[in-house]
Amino acid sequence: MADYRSDVQALLRLVGGKENIQAVSHCMTRMRFVLVDAAKADTAQIEQLPSVKGTFTQAGQFQVIIGNDVANFYNQFTAFAGIEGVSKDAVKAAAKTNQSPIQRIMGTLGEIFAPIIPALICGGLILGFRNVIGEISFFGGGTQSLADVSQFWAGMYSFLWLIGEAVFHMLPVGIVWSITKKMGTTQILGIILGLTLVSPQLLNGFSVATTAAEDIPVWDFGFLQVQMIGYQGQVIAAMLAGFVLVYLEKFFKKHCPEVVSMIVVPFCSLVPAVIIAHTIVGPIGWRIGDAIATVVNLGLTSNVKWLFAAIFGLVYAPLVMTGLHHMTNAIDSQLVNLYGGTNLWPMIALSNIAQGSAVLAMSVLQKKNERAQQVNIPACISCYLGVTEPALFGVNLKYGFPLVCGMIGSACAAVISIGTGVYAYSIGVGGLPGILSIMPQYWLNFLIAMLVAIVVPFVLTILVGSRKLSAEDRAGKAPAVPAEPAPEAAPEASSAPAGALTVASPITGRILPLDEIPDQVFSQGVLGEGVGIDPTGNVVVAPADATVCSVMEESRHAVGLTLDNGAELLIHVGMDTVAMGGDGFQLHAKEGDRVRRGEKLITFDPEKIKAAGHPTITAFIVSDPGDTTPTFTTGMDAVAGETPVIQF
Repeated sequence: MADYRSDVQALLRLVGGKENIQAVSHCMTRMRFVLVDAAKADTAQIEQLPSVKGTFTQAGQFQVIIGNDVANFYNQFTAFAGIEGVSKDAVKAAAKTNQSPIQRIMGTLGEIFAPIIPALICGGLILGFRNVIGEISFFGGGTQSLADVSQFWAGMYSFLWLIGEAVFHMLPVGIVWSITKKMGTTQILGIILGLTLVSPQLLNGFSVATTAAEDIPVWDFGFLQVQMIGYQGQVIAAMLAGFVLVYLEKFFKKHCPEVVSMIVVPFCSLVPAVIIAHTIVGPIGWRIGDAIATVVNLGLTSNVKWLFAAIFGLVYAPLVMTGLHHMTNAIDSQLVNLYGGTNLWPMIALSNIAQGSAVLAMSVLQKKNERAQQVNIPACISCYLGVTEPALFGVNLKYGFPLVCGMIGSACAAVISIGTGVYAYSIGVGGLPGILSIMPQYWLNFLIAMLVAIVVPFVLTILVGSRKLSAEDRAGKAPAVPAEPAPEAAPEASSAPAGALTVASPITGRILPLDEIPDQVFSQGVLGEGVGIDPTGNVVVAPADATVCSVMEESRHAVGLTLDNGAELLIHVGMDTVAMGGDGFQLHAKEGDRVRRGEKLITFDPEKIKAAGHPTITAFIVSDPGDTTPTFTTGMDAVAGETPVIQF
């Protein structure tokens, strides 16, 4: 075991001493500090320490990059400092104290809505499909829909509402469940509270506006009457109710004796939460939600709506990079509830398309740059399908001018969308397929806006890039790819140097260049050279015969291996997935195990990683080459345990 005493002592002093440490933990490669005063950390001196590979600050955490042996370093650090380490969730919670109120609110909104967004997208597509089936008159001289002339499609039109109703009318159930999940309280109580907000005993929230006040049913308690109104589709009311339940449960868990907590805590949490939801926070949340939606709708329907649209279209992409875009999910949902559709979401889809078009132009400009194309083409495709992060961080932000050209195109398209009154049924796929969520009467208008979102950024990027891009950026240098990686040979017949070794991909998927990994620690080679893997499989296997030198037993998202030639490898599934606390991961090996090529190391759920808001791209790094010189092969589809990726 390495002795880090001198570095540990220096690091404690350089971060400002024990009194400046609010919390500390570690992941597979980094020490994660929450500092009382981040300004006291001497980053320049810390980065000079022999065991430190770099530092950076993210989401309120001061992170010190150590590498594969971080667990050993962490244990020596906490022992010397006399500090008790805490869990990743505790560090994350403590880090929020270093964030502004806006950052904390946006982060919370993002974490609440992330698990719900797939359902909202699915619901939006279903509503669009139902509209094509039952609302557009294709037949009978423009008087009959497909459902009118076909019993099958009439049945399908009715059947699909089963899903649409579950998504939009029952939305409060998903919201309250997600809040309890995020806050670590009892999820089934959240589900029950959500169900009481949309019970069929109540007047449907969508019918309140058309129901006379005297016809609204009430609970009559003699001294008090409470209206029996449901909160179908309501977002703010459901969120307020969910937080009431969370804090009631936490209060009673803290003050209730353990011996009776199973009985007392659920009862004393749920019953008051339901009462408060229907008498106080529900009506307040309804009015707040309506007020927010009304203000946004006024901005998008006023005489200066073009200005509102231009500003929104211009700034939406930068909002995505800061995380502030999460607030639009709540606003969109409220607009759908109040007005039967949203004119905000179409502009979001157009912004994504515009950024994808800027990447498309970069692909044309860099058609001879093989390494750049390995980033450009997948980023463009994913952006056109609604996932913008690879395009924003991998291409547009890197060069600068494509981002600005995309923002200008987005602003132009947004003005057309709002100016021609485009509405969507709900949140949809935020790219080219987004037209399926647009109300059909606005399809032509949206297509025109889409055309602008494609053409304007493309042309601008071509014009600017033809002047700004250097010859090296355009042509680049193709990565060295061995024509045929040599297979491992028996020692007695091998003509390769002693210790020569071929290492396969640990996951089935696309092998990407290192700089395409969406994490600066990996992409900049701080932890060593390697490749990224965009997985199509969900199993991590041993890429060669090796010994497991480190695992993350709590989060189960990463593993370190020592090869027979002494080199060390790091396989890190997804980015920042340590925050998931092991949810969606299963570990099949432990430290010290001897594994053979192809043996299972980790099983993971890509959909859970995406739902948690993390990239699934996996880092495959040679963290310590020892006395070897590795070469890497990228730009290909690989099969786990079979396709050669690293040659020693």
